[in-house]
Amino acid sequence: MAGLLYSLGRFSVRRRWLVLLTWVTILLAVVVSAKALGGETSQRFDLPGTESQQALDLLSARFPSQSGSTMRVVAEVPEGRKLSEDEFSALVGVYADVQAFDGVIPAPGFTPGQAPSAEALAAAVTITPDERIAFAEVRFAAAAQEVAPETVARIRDAFVQAAPPAAQITFGGEVIAAAQRGDPPASEMIGLAVAVVVLLFAFGSVVAMGLPLITALIGVGIGIMGITVTAAFVDISETGPTLATMIGLAVGIDYSLFVVTRHRQFLAEGHDVPEAAARANATAGGAVVFAGMTVVIAIAGLAVVGIPFLTVMGLAAAGTVFIAVLIAVSLTPALLGIAGRRIDKWALPGMKATTGEDPHSSSGLGARFARLVTSYPVPFLAAGLGVMSVLAIPLMDMELGLPDDGTEPAATTQRQAYDTLAEGFGPGFNGPLTLVVDLTSAAHADATLAALRDAVSADPGVQNVGAPIRNAAGNTAILAVVPRTGPADARTATLVHRLRDDVIPPAVRGSGVDVAVAGNTAMNIDISDKLTDALPMFMAVVIGLTMLLLMVVFRSILVPIKAALAILLSIGASFGVVVAIFQWGWFAGLIGVENSVPIVSFLPLMMFAILFGLSMDYEVFILSRVREEYTHNGGQARAAVLTGLASSARVITAAALIMISVFGAFVLGDDVIIKMFGIGLAVAVLLDATIVRIIIVPAVMALFDRAAWWLPSWLNRSLPNLDVEGEALMRRLLGEEPEPEGAI
Repeated sequence: MAGLLYSLGRFSVRRRWLVLLTWVTILLAVVVSAKALGGETSQRFDLPGTESQQALDLLSARFPSQSGSTMRVVAEVPEGRKLSEDEFSALVGVYADVQAFDGVIPAPGFTPGQAPSAEALAAAVTITPDERIAFAEVRFAAAAQEVAPETVARIRDAFVQAAPPAAQITFGGEVIAAAQRGDPPASEMIGLAVAVVVLLFAFGSVVAMGLPLITALIGVGIGIMGITVTAAFVDISETGPTLATMIGLAVGIDYSLFVVTRHRQFLAEGHDVPEAAARANATAGGAVVFAGMTVVIAIAGLAVVGIPFLTVMGLAAAGTVFIAVLIAVSLTPALLGIAGRRIDKWALPGMKATTGEDPHSSSGLGARFARLVTSYPVPFLAAGLGVMSVLAIPLMDMELGLPDDGTEPAATTQRQAYDTLAEGFGPGFNGPLTLVVDLTSAAHADATLAALRDAVSADPGVQNVGAPIRNAAGNTAILAVVPRTGPADARTATLVHRLRDDVIPPAVRGSGVDVAVAGNTAMNIDISDKLTDALPMFMAVVIGLTMLLLMVVFRSILVPIKAALAILLSIGASFGVVVAIFQWGWFAGLIGVENSVPIVSFLPLMMFAILFGLSMDYEVFILSRVREEYTHNGGQARAAVLTGLASSARVITAAALIMISVFGAFVLGDDVIIKMFGIGLAVAVLLDATIVRIIIVPAVMALFDRAAWWLPSWLNRSLPNLDVEGEALMRRLLGEEPEPEGAI
């Protein structure tokens, strides 16, 4: 691989303008395609094979008036007043009028301009016994994100204008959430601004600083526009592009940073520009390819979970990382050729442009600390493990779920509607369940529905069960079930499982009726269950493949085991911090989270895939330098650790700061899911680049000494030699060994 990258580096320098033009053309092509096709992201969550998805499909086919999306209108009057008073009667007329709006499925018995019958009003509007709080649903045929924002605004304005001052009107439901979702803040620009500062201090040169930024922006541009094109043909979660931007920007800058750093080192050693760029591509570029492909494999591996929206989200992020790798090993050498010897031009005032790594540095802070750690490995290792273990403690209390209106800020209309309904009807009213009953083969439908309703009503976790509603064909019915607990409450999940396993089957046994528990709450529970079941196997596959690859690259048994355990430590600690902030509420107000929320169901799986891949960046880059020194100094393991850490400390610190700033900037948005990803990724990189890389790794390597690089001779002969660090290539270039026949 090193020989191929060396040749690619020389080609890119010689044909630098052609390479630059090619990438710019690709960028323009995907931008034009994205504008022409106009793909948009989706909020649709499909869960093939789950009970809630089967019920949703059945409703869409047989009972379209009960599918689609909803908007809740909630009215509240002060103590001592009643909604039945004449002053508030206009609200009923508005509800009748909006049934004629575009896209609205008319409520049964409501005709615009006419007063509804008492029966129709009772069926459509639910009111508390004291008549202070009431709510009704406006149902749309389309999915929430497809409902025109103008229609939603008209409905809201109509109710607000008709309401007297004594009445408070609030709105909830998925349609409101979709309509109010504005453009996210320019978090990537904040991350870029911090990256500029970090790169300026790392390189001391404006020209050198600009190269990683140019490559990262081109890569992210191609990735995001490519996602937009893909969204025209498949459903892509609205979180997907933001996540891809976050990861693509971070790795795009870091990968190019590694190559530029090694290039400047080779320039300082006296090589000309083409040779320096080629050698940098063969060494640092090899580490970039290996680390990047690990990220791609880990994230793309989400496809094995079998959840379409998660698969597409993972593939979108993996595609952006793959583009970043291609650009790092092709466009970066081309830009290095364009910069030439002027790469250190325009140094900052008071700063000297540095060559990057100093492989023989022994006086820097990183070198001094590495000597201290390797001199006293046991206490430092114990301290590092202790800190990581303490941070991981909250992980044991993790509760999975999806954000709902109850997790919105207190000032939003969704949260106000949620709280009003909980006050008037109980917390379970905000997360009702729907029993979808297939009556196709029912012998005694009425009796069966009555028995089903009685059995479910008798469950202690159920507050009430609505009367059955049948479709026009009479072959499908639904029953609304209100739990006693809220949608994010663990007791609600227990109720769903109890209804499915213990309550419903005996009630309908022998009747020929099929019953499914559905609704948004049930679907969220199904998502959590499916992801929880898939996580152990997914972790085992990713860890196993990564350890195998590390064994091939570093020719060691203990190094892959140490790497996997160290990465798991940083992931566990970062999960613990996420739980402490979002679920326990520690310091949540500092990042704009007003109340505790459950951990997003797909976050552990996504973060594990992303972090396991990203952590390999530093693992491969550091250990490749350590192994390079180990092979060059005659097998002096501890000296190799010291030199490898000292030579890579500057670039690893810069790379980590860039990733932390890019990930951390996304915490500034309003989306709690993106906040979780931003905090989790930033904390994991911080811990991985500090406690893991400068304490745990050198301490463990010092304790292992030469045993760290032990590999049975029979296994060494069996494994292919990928030469990621370019060791064999460098020996050939130095004339220390002949070039093998057929080498690239």
